[in-house]
Amino acid sequence: MNKNQSSTTKIVAVGIGAAVFFILGRFLSIPIGIPNTSLETTYPFLALMSVLFGPVVGGLIGFIGHAVKDLLTYGLWISWVISSGITGVGYGLAAKKLDVENGKFEKSDIIKFNIGQVLTNLVAWALVAPALDILIYSEPANKVFVQGIVAALTNSLSVAIIGTLLIIAYTKTRTPENSLKRD
Repeated sequence: MNKNQSSTTKIVAVGIGAAVFFILGRFLSIPIGIPNTSLETTYPFLALMSVLFGPVVGGLIGFIGHAVKDLLTYGLWISWVISSGITGVGYGLAAKKLDVENGKFEKSDIIKFNIGQVLTNLVAWALVAPALDILIYSEPANKVFVQGIVAALTNSLSVAIIGTLLIIAYTKTRTPENSLKRD
């Protein structure tokens, strides 16, 4: 994240990010045969936004985007909305040491980021979402843990492939600091 980003830039990023999250979640989710669980294109996008703008913006994009999607489709499912917020925060934290603004996202960075995003997905989807489903909605444990584990695995895979490619593409647009020489 660029340390000089203004509050206005971050607010705009949250608004646009949440809108894109909604659109991707509403129109580019691929059902995978597990009830209420899909292969999501939202999380690679959330990973990119969290890397660029940090954990707070990422968390807000995930939370607001998922809440809007739920409210405009089948109703608010707060346990998964909270988990999307946690996911955005986790992706942002996993990217804390990255220097994508200076065009750096090397093999070691890719590995570290993907370890962080997999751990984030496991915590958010295989632990938090099912636990909240049980506490809030009295859902059966076996059902929600299967959904959560499948969501953690598919989100991890989509971020590892699509999210990594998005971050690589972004870094290729950046000029490293002090790379320009005066003739």
